[in-house]
Amino acid sequence: MVSASSACGNCAFFDEHHGNSAAATQDGGLCRFNPPVTQPTADAHGLWPVVSEKDWCGHFAPETAGGMTAAE
Repeated sequence: MVSASSACGNCAFFDEHHGNSAAATQDGGLCRFNPPVTQPTADAHGLWPVVSEKDWCGHFAPETAGGMTAAE
């Protein structure tokens, strides 16, 4: 079982961005562990995966002291 402290919202790779589109989620953010997902055309931008603060995965890394995250 995963601890609540190991949730995306507490991870160094979580970016408190409001998603990749205008439809923002209240507890959503971007996972910066992997590179953006590519798009079908060359002129389209890649998108970072949108996750909830309560989601989790096997790549959890605690936030660093001083408040800097991996996305900075």
